[in-house]
Amino acid sequence: MTMASIINAQIQDSAVSKKLYVKANALFLPIGILNAGLEYQINKKMTVQGDVFISPWKSFMGKYAQIYMIGFDGRYYFDEAFKHWYVGANISAARYILQKYNYWSDKPTQYTPESPIYAASDLYQNGYSLFLGVTAGYQFELSKNWNMDLYLGGGTAQSIYKGYHKELGVRYDNDGRRWDKSGEIIPYRGGVMISYKLK
Repeated sequence: MTMASIINAQIQDSAVSKKLYVKANALFLPIGILNAGLEYQINKKMTVQGDVFISPWKSFMGKYAQIYMIGFDGRYYFDEAFKHWYVGANISAARYILQKYNYWSDKPTQYTPESPIYAASDLYQNGYSLFLGVTAGYQFELSKNWNMDLYLGGGTAQSIYKGYHKELGVRYDNDGRRWDKSGEIIPYRGGVMISYKLK
């Protein structure tokens, strides 16, 4: 690539009118969960997005479901920014008080051979997670200033937490460690964002 072509590409990028969209996830709003963010255009094909996920539920269908998450995306659109297919990288962090999916049943659970036996559904986790992953999606125009963004993301989740019994208030992971730790590959983002162009 020549110096002239590099300069020309930079001029074209600087000439692009940078757009900014505010968005909210239509899947979660009806159940009282807020997932909203801002997506800003960097150049013709790239954007950055910052978003929050707030689930305030101390009990949702009998399960602890308090989650407070913040995340950042860097997105590359194959056509142009805010249009059609894209892929991106994501980093997110979360604070939570919830029951992990493998604790939803009533099956007997014993943390160590010396630990008490509890019903899994009586146990919950209180901790923090860091997520690193990828996002893929498809965004299209609904009308002049409105877009719809269909997306899904997943990757590695690295967590530290303390496990408690809901009724007794005691830790079930009582093997002397201050924090329990886990790492897994999971889907942790997704939905249908309705976006409005601010500029």
